Amino acid sequence: MTDNGTDRPRKGIYVLPSLVTTASLFVGFFAIVQATLGRFEMAAIAIYISMVLDGFDGRIARWTNTASDFGKEYDSLVDVVSFGLTPALVMFEWSLSTYGKLGWLTAFLYVACTALRLARFNSVDVKDKRYFQGIPCPAAAAFVAGWVWVMVDYDVGGRDIGILSIIIMVGAALAMVSNLPYKSFKDFDPKNRVPFVALLLVLFPFVLIAFDPPRVLFLGFLVYLLSGPLLWARRRRVKARLKSIMPDKNSTDKDSSTAMSGGESLEPSPGTTEGTKKDPANDTASSANDNTDHR
Repeated sequence: MTDNGTDRPRKGIYVLPSLVTTASLFVGFFAIVQATLGRFEMAAIAIYISMVLDGFDGRIARWTNTASDFGKEYDSLVDVVSFGLTPALVMFEWSLSTYGKLGWLTAFLYVACTALRLARFNSVDVKDKRYFQGIPCPAAAAFVAGWVWVMVDYDVGGRDIGILSIIIMVGAALAMVSNLPYKSFKDFDPKNRVPFVALLLVLFPFVLIAFDPPRVLFLGFLVYLLSGPLLWARRRRVKARLKSIMPDKNSTDKDSSTAMSGGESLEPSPGTTEGTKKDPANDTASSANDNTDHR
């Protein structure tokens, strides 16, 4: 309702979640600038910061009851830039540029798969909210950024390991548009009470990241990337096991009918009639009883 009492929705946007989304876009663009200047470590760090901001804008919108269709569409467009275009250009500048057409086509494949992943996420209703269909684009971008950051930290030139970079880009791109299940962690509610030991488990990853940020982050997102195929294989194995344990339904019904008939056919023998002949005397007595009951 507007101030005039009409049913037309009010114009305008919610400032707080949009500011966080814009900050994610700014940091993603900053990463591109740093990559063009040859500061690939700063570019990788900026992608991680953009990922953190992307995780907050949706939660802020839900916590403050400021979620809107505009915010949803704006967030998707920003994700295409921050987690599609940015990691692709960073990887191209760092490693893929020496491969000519193959290099920029690999980068384009990554951007296209990011856009397709987001379009599918916004249009397809997933039944099980505990799992994503395909790896989320922020996690794929973090994996690519972690690869760049680790190699730069080891003083390895990107052009020396271009084939590995292509494999990583193609693998992350295909994982985004695949049907592999990835844990969404949406069933985790921070409002619930947890044991005191759980607090230590939450602090442990932060300690590891502070100890060696590039390696820990890269290994963490590598494990998450591999968890999709492993979970898919585990589901297939469980289904195959259940299928081998459970007997076939048709054979079960056939065996049941055979057991009920004592192994003999239920059809009447040629020497007998289908029904039992009724005695006329019994019919007369039965009719008399019926008339007596309904008097």
